[in-house]
Amino acid sequence: MKTLYHISDLHFGKDRPELIAPLLAELQKADFVSISGDLTQRARPSQFVAARNFIEQIEPPTLVVPGNHDVPLHNPFRRFVTPYRNYKKYVTRNFWPEIRTPELSVLGLNTVAPWHWQRGSIDGHQIGHLCRRLSQLQGLRVLVAHHPFEQSEDSSKALMRGAGKALGKLADAGLDLVLTGHLHQWRDDPFVAKGSGRQVMQIHVGTGLSSRLRNQQNDFAIIRTDGDHVEITRMSENGGRFEPALTRAYCRTERGWQSADQSG
Repeated sequence: MKTLYHISDLHFGKDRPELIAPLLAELQKADFVSISGDLTQRARPSQFVAARNFIEQIEPPTLVVPGNHDVPLHNPFRRFVTPYRNYKKYVTRNFWPEIRTPELSVLGLNTVAPWHWQRGSIDGHQIGHLCRRLSQLQGLRVLVAHHPFEQSEDSSKALMRGAGKALGKLADAGLDLVLTGHLHQWRDDPFVAKGSGRQVMQIHVGTGLSSRLRNQQNDFAIIRTDGDHVEITRMSENGGRFEPALTRAYCRTERGWQSADQSG
């Protein structure tokens, strides 16, 4: 069994410092860690330094992608000309990160669109690249991105540009799970990708460290994988510690993802 810990929306510069040590202590238990963007609040050098120091303390292999807060908001010139300057300097220049094992493969995707600061997008080049990579991978195939590919109709944020079309093609290429953030809200469930008919599991996590809570606690996800079985645990902050808040188990069948108690 492999364990992938997924965190998002750390927002250094608007973080809760008292949660840094408890979160880091939990992350050391993982086989792998993924961080789906918004490392900073306003993409400032000092905030990226704090984010880099945090990431460097994570011992398991860690995959990172940027979020919309990781490019400048209030400096239009830099946002359009050199949007990723600080991200590249302090975090990574790799915008196609991967973790590959026979049992679990994780791909990272940059969905930030500096010209559509909040909404994000995915284009044909990115879709083609991911489809080729997915077709070459083994085991459970996971995609990490900042912006969700599907969200509830009552969400106050617009869905990412190109999300529906992209998800159908990625599902056909073999995608199993999508790990995202952005909404600061927890959600985990399987759904049918439009245009594909194949089910994909999407896991939104809230914010791991930010004080910008939206009627939810700071949280992160633990994904345990063993063949066609996946167990998802929401770890939620309680009194300065992260504790299990709920656990759901699913089994991948010919009919798609089924709740473990329905998969027989």
